[in-house]
Amino acid sequence: MITHIQGKLVEKNPTDVIIDCNGVGYILNISLHTYSQIPDQEALKLYTHLQVREDAHTLYGFASKAERELFRLLISVSGIGANTARTMLSSLTPKQIREGIATEDVALIQSIKGIGAKTAQRVIIDLKDKILKIYDIDEVSVKESNTNKEEALSALEVLGFAKKQAEKVIDKIVAAQPDANVETIIKLALKNL
Repeated sequence: MITHIQGKLVEKNPTDVIIDCNGVGYILNISLHTYSQIPDQEALKLYTHLQVREDAHTLYGFASKAERELFRLLISVSGIGANTARTMLSSLTPKQIREGIATEDVALIQSIKGIGAKTAQRVIIDLKDKILKIYDIDEVSVKESNTNKEEALSALEVLGFAKKQAEKVIDKIVAAQPDANVETIIKLALKNL
């Protein structure tokens, strides 16, 4: 019904924004990924998904159509609601989620708060074929580019650490322990940041 909202940015928070559109203020729930993409200027356009429930009509805003498409795929999975999908898009970038599903990386999907092993497996089973088809991902190339270092760096960025600083620390950890998994890298990095 409402596919995008364009107007004046009135308020910007990590979880939501208020956009004034011809005198009407719309509150849109956003992911941290969208938050990081929003420029510090008044004019703003976000793509939207309207969720209609008995007790609420809720708007979700996205910086890109690709992120909205991924959000819609995620909420199509049984057990994943809009808030869980938003948490997923806040914890990992859309690209990381797509690659994690394409490479059947259960550990990556499970690393997201609120996602257990069964839900992670369900996400992969339900969405792998759709992701490969929609995004035309070559399974082999994804596995090569999907490194633990990149995932750990992205997670630390989401947690608010500066990319350059986090990268230096992660490089040292990876040099010392080349086969460390993402969790280990993040834990060690957090001690050193």
